[in-house]
Amino acid sequence: MEKKTARLTILIDPDKKAALEELCLQQDITPSQVLRQLIRSYLTDHGIDYKARIAKRDGEASS
Repeated sequence: MEKKTARLTILIDPDKKAALEELCLQQDITPSQVLRQLIRSYLTDHGIDYKARIAKRDGEASS
């Protein structure tokens, strides 16, 4: 699991934002959780091994 966070700012149509927030509320999940899952899926679908990068980064920090 990620230990640090970074801010990602996006611009979205207000109607889509409202619909996303409403659906998330119904599903008891936050829009941030949905977006993090979408990003993980997108990276995996395109063969990007972000987990190895995290492990490498964390290993370098403890060295």
